[in-house]
Amino acid sequence: MTARPRLSIGLPVYNGEEYLAESLDALLGQTYEDFELVISDNASTDGTQDICRKYAAQDSRIRYLRLHRNIGATPNHNRVFAESRGELFKWASHDDLYGRDLLRRCVEALDERPDVILAHTGQAVIDGDGRVKVPYEYGLATDSPHPPERFRSLLFEPGGDDFYGVMRADVLRRVKPMDSYHHADRTYVAEITLHGAFHQVPELLYFRRDHPTRAERANPSKRSRCVNLDPRRAGPLHPTPRLLAEYIWGFASAIRRAPLSAADRRACHRHLAAWLTSRVRPGGAGERVEDRAPVDPELLSVSVDAIVAGREGRRG
Repeated sequence: MTARPRLSIGLPVYNGEEYLAESLDALLGQTYEDFELVISDNASTDGTQDICRKYAAQDSRIRYLRLHRNIGATPNHNRVFAESRGELFKWASHDDLYGRDLLRRCVEALDERPDVILAHTGQAVIDGDGRVKVPYEYGLATDSPHPPERFRSLLFEPGGDDFYGVMRADVLRRVKPMDSYHHADRTYVAEITLHGAFHQVPELLYFRRDHPTRAERANPSKRSRCVNLDPRRAGPLHPTPRLLAEYIWGFASAIRRAPLSAADRRACHRHLAAWLTSRVRPGGAGERVEDRAPVDPELLSVSVDAIVAGREGRRG
């Protein structure tokens, strides 16, 4: 690895001892090795610190940072990016798994396509034991050369996990840091895609873990999820209507800040108005990836093989 790695991976974590070691094994066992792994421990009270220090002692690519108090998930996500040094950046979650070639294939895609600002791979949802629950057929038009079409697709189609793709760091520095209102990650990705097209690597290499202690499961209400994202959201100054209003305003602000032509800006505003209208109709909220039909046995076999390959890469 060079003194200044090509890629930075930011891993924010809070009380992640149950799955953290598996995730670290999958990241450190990647076939692409020119990266740093920045871990920011959000004042965990379980065994997270011990796990992180053990891995950091074994692999010089890891930089372990520990906070003295819990600042919330969103500020911690922004912190790992601020600490990164690479020209490329990827967020990682402490409970997900990754096929061994995920980083290599995404970096290759960005090298081959200078017009693309984010590369991601096929994904599936796994349960707490690593069994594939849900395949995800990516249907978003984020590869379109037209910014309004990319924006429209992110508004109306069930979202993927573009947030966890490999991105050009200079583009991320041109967008507003992620906020902590309801669905702020969606407005954040929407602003990113107004800067350039995404590319999906046609291989199933990313496995998003769904389990009872996952943040969205453990915090079922909009307010509790936002307080988890940022403790400053607690209290009477941040009622649910405000959190929803900020969500809508987040899209409008992204359109205002993005480097768009006047015509493209008008088109994005029309798509946003149509989306707002659709939200008042029954069923307008869309579906979550986790709620889709179970995967077929053949795909299940392929997916599990990819997960196992990621684990074995670290051991070897």
